[in-house]
Amino acid sequence: MTGPLRLEPPGVGGSTSTPAHAVRLRRLNRWQAETLREDLADLYVESARTQAGQEYRGREAFLRRLTGDIRRAGFALLVAEDTALAGCAYGFPVPREGTWWRGFDGPLPQSVERLTASGHVFAITEIVVHPHTDEHGLARRLQERLLADHHASLGATLVDEADAPAFGAFLSWGWHDIGAIRRPSDPMVLRPSAPVLLRALVLPLGPRTPARPDGLAHEHRTQRPD
Repeated sequence: MTGPLRLEPPGVGGSTSTPAHAVRLRRLNRWQAETLREDLADLYVESARTQAGQEYRGREAFLRRLTGDIRRAGFALLVAEDTALAGCAYGFPVPREGTWWRGFDGPLPQSVERLTASGHVFAITEIVVHPHTDEHGLARRLQERLLADHHASLGATLVDEADAPAFGAFLSWGWHDIGAIRRPSDPMVLRPSAPVLLRALVLPLGPRTPARPDGLAHEHRTQRPD
């Protein structure tokens, strides 16, 4: 699920208070991600809306998520840098067998199911932006670049239903809420017996036409090589 991000009012995603080149984006491979994991965890703690005394648990939970995702096929990480780390976003292609959607409440929309089976869905599992970065819209810029780099037809992410600011930010960026997913909670953060209710969000990346106002590609497309 996504992590803390800098929230801007709807409609300002493209504006910046400093030139766009002031913060540069850089892709990291798995080895580079491993070597930078402690710095990324520090960025997370500095950016998180965490209650006093909970920083250590939040940091450890972030490191567990990062370690697990690094092991996934197709893992990709972008970092944003100016004089220091300003943000990061990472994720991986959603497996064609649909395990990403496990725990979904009700039937999965057919268009989403088809795109998943064809290998055209990319999941963004974490977006972190330092609250003191000067570039507005950095979270949106990170996610758009990550999805574009992987030629995805559909972005996917999960947001804690209780995190209203993050949920509202994603909707303002054009993401659609397609339903709820229940996942086991992190035993280090919440009680293991309390599952987390997450909102499943998707970002259609196809052209919007009168026939397809949602931007979802319904036609058959050439599958990518495994």
